[in-house]
This record gives sequence, structure tokens and C-alpha cells, in this order.
Amino acid sequence: MVQPGAQPLAGNGGQGSGVGPPLSLPGPRATPSNAHSTSSGTTSSRSHLEKQNPGLMIYRSYGDYVVDPEDDDWLHDPKAADRRHRCCGFADTRGCINLLTLSLLAMGLLALFAGYPVISFLERDVLSNKGGFGLGGTNASGQVPLLPINRDLVDPDTPQEARTRMTVDGKKKMVLVFSDEFNQDGRSFYPGDDPFWQAVDLHYWSTGNYEWYSPEAVTTAGGALQITLSEAQTNNLNFRSGMLQTWNQFCFTGGYIEVSMVLPGAPDASGLWPAAWTMGNLGRAGYGATNDGMWPYTYDSCDVGTLKNQTYPTGGPIAAETTGVWVKENGPGVSYLPGQRLSRCTCDGEDHPGPKHPDGSYVGRSAPEIDIIEATASSQAGGKGHASMSAQLAPFDAYYYMKNTTADAVVYDNAAQGQLNSYHGGVYQEAASGIATVKSEAYNETNGQFDTYGFEYKPGSDQDSYITWTLGGDPVWTLHPSAIGPNPQMEIGQRLIPVEPMYIILNLGISSGFTVVQWDRLKFPATMLVDYVRVWQVEGEENVGCDPPDFPTADYIQRHSEAYWNPNLTTWTEPRPRGGYASTFPRNSMLTKCD
Repeated sequence: MVQPGAQPLAGNGGQGSGVGPPLSLPGPRATPSNAHSTSSGTTSSRSHLEKQNPGLMIYRSYGDYVVDPEDDDWLHDPKAADRRHRCCGFADTRGCINLLTLSLLAMGLLALFAGYPVISFLERDVLSNKGGFGLGGTNASGQVPLLPINRDLVDPDTPQEARTRMTVDGKKKMVLVFSDEFNQDGRSFYPGDDPFWQAVDLHYWSTGNYEWYSPEAVTTAGGALQITLSEAQTNNLNFRSGMLQTWNQFCFTGGYIEVSMVLPGAPDASGLWPAAWTMGNLGRAGYGATNDGMWPYTYDSCDVGTLKNQTYPTGGPIAAETTGVWVKENGPGVSYLPGQRLSRCTCDGEDHPGPKHPDGSYVGRSAPEIDIIEATASSQAGGKGHASMSAQLAPFDAYYYMKNTTADAVVYDNAAQGQLNSYHGGVYQEAASGIATVKSEAYNETNGQFDTYGFEYKPGSDQDSYITWTLGGDPVWTLHPSAIGPNPQMEIGQRLIPVEPMYIILNLGISSGFTVVQWDRLKFPATMLVDYVRVWQVEGEENVGCDPPDFPTADYIQRHSEAYWNPNLTTWTEPRPRGGYASTFPRNSMLTKCD
């Protein structure tokens, strides 16, 4: 455009006053990148034109137009600015910051959803499956994998001074492997509520109990476990009480177990049946089918002792047919047991949990019982109570008499006033039993003082195997394997100090099958208190778990889970309409030819 008052330039688009495109200077088009290289030439041309055309506004060429270059144009060179602000070689600073932010977000999400699970898995506390719990581990039959009360096998409330002890004879150091101090009030023992204990929900029909065992009757308060027997109609029974078990959750093999208790009732009011005892994990207390052919065997021989009634199909031995004690009630036969279901005589390939001996025969398996205490009260006013401390076993001796020389069974002379029990057994069990006098103050209706009851044992049949029962920390009596050794008269072999993994049972019952029930003298509710349960084992010989490799139980329990979880199944072989599990005993080489 021609500025006002300027003379139009002739040619290149117009004559006279006509308007045409601005004049393009000769040479390259002016661009920001070459402005400086052409400035000297254009300056010369411009000076010439200005001299020829005074008043003419001359513009530098940009495209088809003329622009005037300025001295600071180089400051606005976009390519140079790009080069100055690039931080990654391909993006400016703002772009780099954006990329960095997105990268950090991506890495955070990756760490949260991929890294955290991996790290948690790698750094988790690996729990031993010997706790059975479960406890903290798990096995194929559903042992508890987590600890909802956030504790290990040893209760953190157990005093440090109680975490070690010496064996009863004072020769070996023992370490604590399990304890429960019951200090947390309001604990619940319904299935799944506790890592180690479960309160059953059933009628304990096998001993003719009058009560229904319910989880409602078991709790903790005042720093102790409370099991309360009350006169409350429950499932067509007139009484309700509790039984607590560690079945398939905590088991131990060998060691010393001690329970601190206050016994229910009074020492001179008979009828209550408080008990603390242990049993092999292949039998579940209260689940009759699991105990059929299992309890109270503790046997690893293949002979007539594994057969029904301890007799051959054709008859004999004579002692087994004639030395029963309760003839009026049961006849002259010594045993009503169905035979050892999982015996050493089991044919190869049959349903057996194993393992096997080097000769290829199965290890005899069973559900033996060792009682810590079964307490009784006197039926005489002012009388004293007693504690029965026993091992229940099978097969049986003639007349249920174990050998009781001083080399076989040792009774200690101390405040416990121990002696061998006059009761030796019946058609369902032989009892290797001793009794001790309980302090009157140890009952709830007197002073309610806690006292301790326990046993220490070494499994097997070796000369150094034994069971020693204690009261108040003092030994009451000791059972040696020789007392339950081979019996030629009965044609049976050595009975074992139990080798099975043992679980713990605490219960309060009432039954005339155990003692005389003095209904007019008993007071309800009656409560059994347990201050603690502790288990120690010889240092270096620790063996806890319900599924140890040398005496496995998990696979067998899993294969027969219905029998182990349905208390209404009372026998192993009876048909379902008659309350049985409708299974069969494995073939026994004493009865049939194995393939």
C-alpha cells in the first residue's frame, strides 16, 4: 500500500495512481532464519530506491509482501526457542514434566496392584503346618490358617519364668510349645471363632450324659476359661454344658501338659464329671463313627488282639472268652470292641492312613486316650474329692489287670496320697489308672483355689517310655511299658505308650455312668474354671502338629470328612437308616487272604 503523499512506483502492477502489490526486493525471500544473511544486500537496494523515490515506504519481502526487519527479530526465532527449552531431546520442559508425572502414576499403580501382592507373599511369616491351626498353618482337612486373636502357639501372656521347666525327674530341660492363659475376656468358641479351640454342639451319648454340649456354655471371664453346667432344657435334654477341643487344630506328641483348674461344685456332693484329657487325632470325641474300631486301641501288632472281641472266628483264646469282670451285665467275654480298624494286619492297598513298616506292613493306627484328670466328689458329707489319672487302652489283659509290680507301676509317697485305682476297666476299655486326693479348697463351692494337674510322657514301648501323672507339680504315679506288655494268656503283644498325635479336651458333664449323682445335693449352675493350659517338650525333641509325617492324619480325615463332621453318625459300618457311616473296615490278614 502506498502511504499518503507518496508517489506510486511505476511498473510491476500499476501505472499512475493505480494500486498494485508491494514491491518485492530482489534476492531470497526474507525469512526469520535468513534475515541477517540478506540484510546487507537489501540495505543497499533500499538506499538506492529511497534516493530514487523520496517518501516511498519500503517493506522487506515476506511471502508476497514486504516486511521491515527489526534488530531484535532473532530473539523471537521459534526454532531457537524450541532448542533452548527442550529437556529430553524431543519435548519441552512442560512436556517432560507431564511425562514424568504420568510415569510416576503408572509405577504407583503397578506397585499397588502387582508389586504389593508379590512383596506381601515373599515377606509373609511362613507358618508351620505342625500347628495344625491350623493354628496358624493349614492342612487338607481345613485347619485354621489365620489367627483371629493375633497370637502364636505360645500365649504372649504366659510369664517368662513358665516358658521353660525341667522334666519330672529333673534331668532334662523342657521348652514351652503351647499355652493358653485365657486372659482375654469374652472369647467365643463357636466353630471358626478361635485358632486352637472349638466347643462342640452335640449330645455325648456314648457315656450316657444327661447334658447337651453347647458353645453357649463356654466363655472366658476374669482371666479364666469358664465351662458352666446349667439346668436348662436344650435339645430335649434337661441340662446344658460345654466341651472344648483342639481336635485337628493343635496336637502334640510327647512332653508335659499341665492344666490349672478350679473344680465345680463341692468336694462332698457327688455327680459332676469335670475332665481334662487327651486323645489321638484320628478319633474325634463325640463323633461316634470316627471312634468305632479306633478308641482306645494303642497297638502295633498283628494278632488276635486286632479282631472283634479279641477272639478268633472259630473261638478262643479261652481267657478272652472267660475273664470278663462284669459278667452279670455283659457276660464272661472280656471285650465288646469291634476290632482295630486300622491295624498292622491291614491288607496292602486298603483304606489306611499309613505309614508302613520296613517289612511292608502298615503301622497300627488308632485313637488312644490319656486322661489328665477326671475328678470325683465324695458322696459322704465332709468327704474329700479324688482325681482319676488314667490311660485307656486296648486290646485288654485278662480281667483288665495290667502288671502292677513296683517295676511296672510306681506310686509316689507325697501329699497327693496317690494309689492305684480299684477300677481296671470293662468291655469297652482297660484302664491303667491311679487316683489322688484333691484338696477341698480346690472346689468352687469351698475356697475356689486353682490347683494344677498334668502328665508327662514319652511315647513308644522302649524301656525309657513312660507316663507320669502329677498333682500340684508333684508326681502321683508312673506307668511303664512293661505294665502293658505282651500277654501270652490273651495271645496279644505289647500295648504302646500312645504314639499318635494327641489333642486336648476340656469338659464338664453329668452322668450316672461315671459316679453316683446326688441330685438333692448338687447346685446349679456349676462352673469349672481353667486358668491356663500349657504344654512343654524336651528341648530339641519338639513335636507339635496334628499331621506329622510319621503319623499322618490329614488325608484320611479328608477322605472321610462326613464322619468327622457329623456327630449323628454313630458307627463306621452300620447303614445310614441306623445312624451309621455305611463304610467298611479294611480287610484284615487274620480274617482273609490278602491279594
